[in-house]
Amino acid sequence: MAEIEREVARLDAIYRPVATKPMDIIDPDAFENMGATIQADLAQLAVDDQAEAILRTIIEVYAAGDKTMRAAVRQLFDRYTSFRWAAHLPRDWDTAAEFRAHLLHLSARDQGPDTRDEILTLQDLCDRARQAGIDVDPILDEIGAMSSDEDRYGMGSMRSVILSYGKRRTG
Repeated sequence: MAEIEREVARLDAIYRPVATKPMDIIDPDAFENMGATIQADLAQLAVDDQAEAILRTIIEVYAAGDKTMRAAVRQLFDRYTSFRWAAHLPRDWDTAAEFRAHLLHLSARDQGPDTRDEILTLQDLCDRARQAGIDVDPILDEIGAMSSDEDRYGMGSMRSVILSYGKRRTG
């Protein structure tokens, strides 16, 4: 785990200037161009492949680990917020395995800085998976069961959010 943390800390330091870059709120074009600007800034860093590789390793450790190991992984995402913000799996996917990987990543982030954003992410992931013909409920049950049961922000735990989502959307 120490080697993983060293790599996450290195990438977090690389991502930090982009993640914390102030935005000119007076410029009306700033909001309109924000996504493209951020994507261009991240692309200039040229670490996407490295970040995805360590993120996949983290997800494997999280999935295979016990309760203590999963808590340690969640702490990584809490400690290295620029990495948490910038490191992502590919946005285009259509398999159950990739849906599962995205849910594991969501679970490991454990609500990130805002549960509402994570609920929207969960909704998008499930909608996309269903459109691809993936039976989401067994995967939601599996990942929900390994998720944290801590209610960090008063909106329920990641476990309750994930476990209730499939039942709520299919009923």
